[in-house]
Amino acid sequence: MYRTSGTLADGRAIHYYDDGPGHDRRAVDGRDLAAFAPAAELRIDPLTRQPVLIAAHRQTRTIDDSSGGHCPLCPSRPGHLSEIPTGDYHVAVFDNRFPSLGGAAGGRAEVVCFAAGHDQSVAALPRRRLETIGRAWADRTARLSELPGVQSVFVFENRGSEVGATLSHPHGQIYAYPYLPPVQAAVVQAARAHRAEHGGCLLCTVIEREAAGPRVVTGTGRFLAYVPQAARWPYEVHITPRRCAADLTALTDDERNELMALYGDLLRRFDGLFDDPAPYMACWHQTPTHHRDVHAHFYGQLFTIRRDADKLKYLASSESGAGAFINDIVPEVAAQRLRQAG
Repeated sequence: MYRTSGTLADGRAIHYYDDGPGHDRRAVDGRDLAAFAPAAELRIDPLTRQPVLIAAHRQTRTIDDSSGGHCPLCPSRPGHLSEIPTGDYHVAVFDNRFPSLGGAAGGRAEVVCFAAGHDQSVAALPRRRLETIGRAWADRTARLSELPGVQSVFVFENRGSEVGATLSHPHGQIYAYPYLPPVQAAVVQAARAHRAEHGGCLLCTVIEREAAGPRVVTGTGRFLAYVPQAARWPYEVHITPRRCAADLTALTDDERNELMALYGDLLRRFDGLFDDPAPYMACWHQTPTHHRDVHAHFYGQLFTIRRDADKLKYLASSESGAGAFINDIVPEVAAQRLRQAG
């Protein structure tokens, strides 16, 4: 692994992951920044008992312009000092300057920049870069999982203003939660119930059922990509290893490279659904650190809120208020369209 680390002007760490050797990443951050002091707060809703992060300082986070002229994720250059001190990079990871976690809330929030080019898309990156991203995700997962109090490491990307991405530069984030987020908690509970009633792994059972069905989008010898039978989003794909693997660190290099190639294929299929690239969210649901006795099988989730070329899926009262999802696209139809988009 080609990784070098440094420190930004306010004391935050930055890590560079390169496609290969021979890159000097020792540039110094020349900005004058106050010391980094995360200010998030964790509260519990007394009615649902679910955690809510309060992070008012994020109201002042950076919004970049469409040209990238003032983008904080572009490489630094004369007259523009950014979050990335070097003049070029492959993959860069650093503590979020406006984090949803950290401080009194605990945990950590990191930004992962996938490429130096402002207008690049992950779908168009070469396979070698996708493999570097996979190595960076796995390495950060391992290191964040070792932090005191961390229960779940969540890797994700938001692409497009329609899904709330405030920066258009190709990037994602990693959250190290000091608690189990509701989705992970529900999956652990379902996996525990399945193991008690039927024995074995819940997700292995799901994969066996889906592998020969009409909702398969594509796959490889070691991974399967399918539309879940009760998909919540118009176009939603789950990406799973065919064997039990708790998280990205549990994969061999060959397995992880195969997964990242499949991920790139799926991103291109999503871009092919409509005349212009679809906004999407990509989430990697890794097994919580303290629940691997009942659930040790991670999965990726890729979905778009676009339900047609000119229509978006909004979370209205049923979804946002009651938590009851309604999907306008039949999952089997979504799978067929994604197969055709390949």
